[in-house]
This record gives sequence, C-alpha cells and structure tokens, in this order.
Amino acid sequence: MPAHAVVMTRRSLVAAVVVSVAVTAAIVLAIGRPALPDRQAGAGSSAAPGDKGVATIVPIPIPGHEVYGFVPYWEMDGGIAAHLAGTDLTTLELFSVTHKISGALATNERGYRKITGELGRRLISEARERKVRVELVYTSFGTGKNAALFASETVQDTAIAGLVALAADLGVDGINVDIEQLDPGDIPAYAGFVARLRAALTATLPKAQASVATGANLRGTAMALAASTAGADRIFLMGYDYHTAGSEPGASAPLGRSDGSEKSLPWSLDLYRNAGVPVDRTILGLPLYGMSWPVAGPEAGSPSDGRGMVWIPRRNLDLLGDPAKTPIYDPIEGVEVLTIADGDGWQVIYFDSPASLTPKLALADARGLAGAGFWAVGYDRGLPDYARLIATFRAGEIGASAAGGTVTVQP
Repeated sequence: MPAHAVVMTRRSLVAAVVVSVAVTAAIVLAIGRPALPDRQAGAGSSAAPGDKGVATIVPIPIPGHEVYGFVPYWEMDGGIAAHLAGTDLTTLELFSVTHKISGALATNERGYRKITGELGRRLISEARERKVRVELVYTSFGTGKNAALFASETVQDTAIAGLVALAADLGVDGINVDIEQLDPGDIPAYAGFVARLRAALTATLPKAQASVATGANLRGTAMALAASTAGADRIFLMGYDYHTAGSEPGASAPLGRSDGSEKSLPWSLDLYRNAGVPVDRTILGLPLYGMSWPVAGPEAGSPSDGRGMVWIPRRNLDLLGDPAKTPIYDPIEGVEVLTIADGDGWQVIYFDSPASLTPKLALADARGLAGAGFWAVGYDRGLPDYARLIATFRAGEIGASAAGGTVTVQP
C-alpha cells in the first residue's frame, strides 16, 4: 500500500496488456469462475458471539457507498481508537501482516504485534460494536519475495493456513491481499493464491470476504482482473501515486493532468472497466496524504529542484491552520497546491482536501462502483472536515454541500 509508481516502461505496459488477456483464459481454464456465495446485506453468521475460532460476521453494506479505511500499524497509537469512532467507515482494514520464507506468518513484525496486541483487538471489538466490518491486511512486497512466494504452492498454502487461523482468532470479517512488485508471469499463480485463500477463508468463516488491493496501472489492471476472476469479493483500486518522489510535482490522485499525460483516475477506471473487472466489486482508493517537492521558484508549474517526499496533513496542522498560507485549487488535476518559502528556496505541496476529494468521490458514484476508500485513516487526525466528508459520501449525499470548503483544523 505505501508508495507504488504508476509509471511503467512501454515494454512493461505492452507485457501487462498481453498478460491480462492470457491470465483470464488461464484462470478460467484452471479454476473456472467461482460462484460468489449469497452475501445480501443483512445476512450474518449463525455462530454465537465469542465462539472459539468463529466470528460473528458484520453484515455487508449495500454496495454503492461502502467506505474502506486502511489504518497502518504506525498509526495505531493511543489516539486512533477515538479517531476511528468518529469516522464513518463500513470496512476497517488493519495493515498489515506478512510471511516468512517458509510461508509462516512473521509474528515478530511490528504490524503483526500491533494487530494481535491489546490495541488491535480493541479496535476490532469497538468496530464490531459500531457494525463496522474489519479485514486483516496481508502484504507481500518486493520482486524477490513475491517470486519465492509464487514459485511454491507449499509456501502459499502455509501462508493461507496462517492467515485464516489468525482471522478466526481475531474475529475479523475478511482478509485483504496486497501484493506489490509482482512479475507479470506470476499473475496466474497470484490468481490461484487468491482463489485458495478465499475458499479456505469461507470454509472457516462462511460469510467472510476476500478482497485485494491492486495498482492503478496496466499491471494492476491485470492483477485486478485475475483476482476478480478468482472470486475476490472486492477490488481496492489504489488510485494514488500518479506523481511520486522522483517525478515532477503534481497530484497524487489527479482527475486530469497538467503535463499532458493520460494517466489519471478516469484513465485507471477505464482500464479496469474495459478489461472486465466488475464495476460493482471495485472500490476507488484515494489518498489522505500529499507530496511536497523543492522547486525552482514560487511560480505555478516551477520544475522540481530535488526529490519529493510524502506530506502528512496531521503532521502539518500549524501550516494548514495558518490563514496567511492558503492553498490554491488546481481545477485540472483536482488538488490543492500550496507554495511556501523554505529556507533559501521554495517548496510546493500538492494534497487532497475535503473539497478536492469531493469530485473524486462523485466519480466513484458516477461510475457505479461499490464505494471508495482511503489510505490512510489516521493521517487526517485533527482535521474533522475529512470525517464529515466521509459521512456525507456514506449517506449518498456527495455534492455541493461538501464542495468548495476549506480544511478545518481541530481546535
């Protein structure tokens, strides 16, 4: 889930397109199209609360205005529970656990310890009291790690067994799979992994869901298509990082492009739809962070003067609360732009405010998606307008009431 570049070489773009077609045929021949079980809103498990190894599944929301919120382990501190209580999510994603070389879960990793510890279990319990679904996020990052994982079904099945056992122990409602830096040749194995994970998960927790997080580029599209064909219940399109530390300044999640590139949120949604990724199972992921770059001057469009870095709103409350520093809305990319003096030079910050996120949420509505989601909940602490916007979307009321506002800093 952390930074992944959308930019690809022409060769890898072509390869990804070819793979997406080949993958579909290979998966259908190998595993067919698994029928999704009955998951109507309001359906629940017959298990009694507290039964060992069996979760009482929170009903799945009516598609259209689902709100996924990823909370990384580094945001799991003493204040996160209160923040989540005031954020109207339908699905809380606890990020993340991973595996060791053998496939066994890495129990010494900070993510595992945070999620399985007292605070993680409290977050799960309190979310369930609010009828918020909770998913355990499983990650595998890096070409080498993924190559080893998908070269061995034994390693994969060990990871699957560990994940399902942990999901049952925690009493969560599903597992999200976030695989990044995957070789296109491993996409069929990835699809098989998703299918076997989902089968094992629903065998233990019949009403649980298996979801995936996939990139906003062509390779991500191929992975999304493979996962949906393998039966994934939700596809979280990571609609951000279109501009990264090594690129020229711009929006992390652009509606359009000032530099003439076609790569944008509508472009990615078109890729998914045209490839056959089910629209009603797609969640549009949006950023609750920005990027800052040193630039040559204060003029709009000034070139970068070095590498950019991630910019977290809650770590910059003084700046956002300074009336002398008002961001300018870029109507092309759909983002707030703030240029400030930085020592002897200048810094430009591109970030999404509630106002700039509004048309992006409206885009999810207009495309008929299952909903939208955010990376990462917690980055918006101290800025209550974000929570109000999420509640507005959840209620199906995105529109003028949430547009055109400023970012309000919590007093």
